[in-house]
Amino acid sequence: MLLEGLNIKEIKISRPMISDEEIHGMIEVLKTGYLAHGKIVEEFEKKFAEKHGCREGVAVVNGTAALEISLRSLGIGFGDEVIVPAFTFIATATSALSLGARPVLCDIDPDIFTIDPKCVEEKINRRTKVIIPVHLFGHPADMDPIMRLARENEIYVLEDAAQAHGSKYKDVSVGCIGDIGIFSMYATKNITTGEGGMILTNDMEKARFIRIFRDQGQVGKYHHEILGLNYRMTSLQGILGLKQLEKLDLFNEIRRRNALKLTERLRKIDWLRPPVEKEWGYHVYHQYVILLKDDAPITRDGLREYLRRNGVETAVHYPTPINRQPLFKKLGYAEDCCPVSDYVSKRILSLPVHPGLTDEDIDYIAELISRI
Repeated sequence: MLLEGLNIKEIKISRPMISDEEIHGMIEVLKTGYLAHGKIVEEFEKKFAEKHGCREGVAVVNGTAALEISLRSLGIGFGDEVIVPAFTFIATATSALSLGARPVLCDIDPDIFTIDPKCVEEKINRRTKVIIPVHLFGHPADMDPIMRLARENEIYVLEDAAQAHGSKYKDVSVGCIGDIGIFSMYATKNITTGEGGMILTNDMEKARFIRIFRDQGQVGKYHHEILGLNYRMTSLQGILGLKQLEKLDLFNEIRRRNALKLTERLRKIDWLRPPVEKEWGYHVYHQYVILLKDDAPITRDGLREYLRRNGVETAVHYPTPINRQPLFKKLGYAEDCCPVSDYVSKRILSLPVHPGLTDEDIDYIAELISRI
């Protein structure tokens, strides 16, 4: 259905914010002829760690690699159990699976879509080695009860902050609360290196292992101390990351402003729920995710199609929780283990919130939805 009285706009769900600064920086790196991992990447690592209040930063090829290497640094392997939310990008779970460990699925908080600490407590046993809270969509997980459970049971905490650059829990940057934190620099993230990942930790020994592993296990040229692979970030990615990092606060402020404007309009619509921000959380809105209530006059897919026809791109993050993925069904996971994740996955929709939006764009999106 096309609406009368509105000029059709074209609004993308995401847009990398790349300016002449990034372009000129990459050109200068190209001119040097040194394109592989080097001092530029090391500077990016240092500044990213400082920005988030951590001692050590290690850049890698992507967020999935960051998860896998971090688990390796914690000694995770066959027979170990790793507690993860059922509602997340699948790499949170498959990174553990790839090392022979068993992902143990937990349900989520229905308000903020992050792992439910009560479920975590129920799932802990003598085989549990790691808890991976995911700061989903840019909102922090409730870390205090998770850290308490980890300390009481001598379990590691690996924060999946792939979508949460600059997000905070009780004024502390996520990614530096647990033993290790990881970030993704994928093209749609709050800052990007195209592809890329970052690992943060205050543990010097673990940082050393991660650095050696990502460089083929080398401690010196052609001197291989441990098993390792090539997970290095390039200097082209490094300079892009440095330039983007300078703008992270600005990008997040704009995302928060856009989110607030959307919420002011959408909270008047009784059949949907705008995103929730807890009083202890600083949401950076990697995604602006609404939830359609049971009495909504339109289905989620119907709303997507309506917005698409009127020029607004949307997305569903994520339509299938891990417990219902074919891979995990083959592995014997119970499909009905996580009812909140099942419910949410059927009723959520991500709307544009990126810094490239204008006030007119936001008003247009809100007006379209309000006319249903």
